[in-house]
Amino acid sequence: MWVDYKKAPNLMIAETWKEILEGEGLPVRLLPDSGILEHSEFSSFRVMVPRGREHVADEIMRKL
Repeated sequence: MWVDYKKAPNLMIAETWKEILEGEGLPVRLLPDSGILEHSEFSSFRVMVPRGREHVADEIMRKL
């Protein structure tokens, strides 16, 4: 099960957060707010992590 961790204003920022978190071994999924079929690189995205692993994402982000 995946839970929302952060909301990114566009695809570039979402992918940057994804690379940072996955670089530390935490799986991440990106989901566009506007729907899978109607998104663009300027759409906002939800950065999602596995349930129960939010504290790991917090620790990774705290290191930045």
